[in-house]
Amino acid sequence: MVEVLRLNLSRVVDESYNILIGFGLFDSIPADLKANPVGEKYAIITDSVLKDIYGRRLLEKFSEENIDACLIDFPAGEESKNISTVTYLVRRLLEHRVDRKSAIITLGGGVVGDVGGFTASIYMRGIPYIQVPTTLLAQVDSSIGGKTAVDMEEGKNLIGSFHQPKRVYIDPSLLKTLPRREYLSGLAEVVKYGVIRDRDLFEYLERNVEKIKNLDEEALLHIIRKSCMIKKEIVEEDPLEENKRSILNYGHTPAHAIERLSCYKCLHGEAVSVGMRISGWIAVKKGFWRIDEWERQNKLLRSLGLPLKMDFNVDDLIEALYYDKKVEGGTLMFVLPKRIGEMFSINGRYKIPIREDEVRSFLLELNGNN
Repeated sequence: MVEVLRLNLSRVVDESYNILIGFGLFDSIPADLKANPVGEKYAIITDSVLKDIYGRRLLEKFSEENIDACLIDFPAGEESKNISTVTYLVRRLLEHRVDRKSAIITLGGGVVGDVGGFTASIYMRGIPYIQVPTTLLAQVDSSIGGKTAVDMEEGKNLIGSFHQPKRVYIDPSLLKTLPRREYLSGLAEVVKYGVIRDRDLFEYLERNVEKIKNLDEEALLHIIRKSCMIKKEIVEEDPLEENKRSILNYGHTPAHAIERLSCYKCLHGEAVSVGMRISGWIAVKKGFWRIDEWERQNKLLRSLGLPLKMDFNVDDLIEALYYDKKVEGGTLMFVLPKRIGEMFSINGRYKIPIREDEVRSFLLELNGNN
């Protein structure tokens, strides 16, 4: 005889949070947290470059508000996005006596947000964290949605968790200290939003290329707000990426493979730009997308100073594609456009299986066309 005891854990969890956007917001973060606390103590996690640019400044603002805070940094760069950095951060958090009533603040770009967010998700079985993104890519994409992860030699984001932040503070004025190449890299994600969801945003980008490249405040605020709205709506619909949220990965399947093959020497947005050209071409060859719209996408990416090509061996790229998290049952899966502003689906599913021989043929043809 087997006795069954049922442990009932059915409950409603509200992980909603505010995304605050505004020029000059950065210096008022401690005051806002004093009025609307997330923790009793705050550990600011940043990288070795941003520590002196923004880290000490934020720590001083916390001191002015008489809020207990500490500053922890790790070496800047994609090469720090690994489990060793997480172990290092955990030890530093313990040294600063950060406990379960504390909160982490990730101050930086995608790497800091991913590493710091993942650390928050596992430290003492999970503590709250706040995102303060300092790059365009992080402000429009990675700071929202709760994806946290670190890389392995085999591929990107293979160790990770969903851990939603408690708040996101986006100050576009922080982008003024961003190296130009990194700023332009972030624009790839904005173009992506136009292709996958919002034709009006795509056409706005086409009309305002120079303003956007020159960090015009009105244009910058517009594209950040629109991108955040799109990301917010998709995450609300599918928080754990069971279907619809996968469209946010447009261009990312080849991009992650390209990053791996480059030993992470290319920037993420640069790889996404190349990846959108590749994924878009697959959509064209499969008959899902018109070639003139693919060319229009590529023209916009090029006009924003983004690359469309990178040198790679086709067989090496295909091998790297199999480390993508969207692979299902050994089959390569892509998210592909139907038209600018809408993604293709089969029976309501957005991850489209593409045979390896088709991918190889399409890539060889694309390389031949240059």
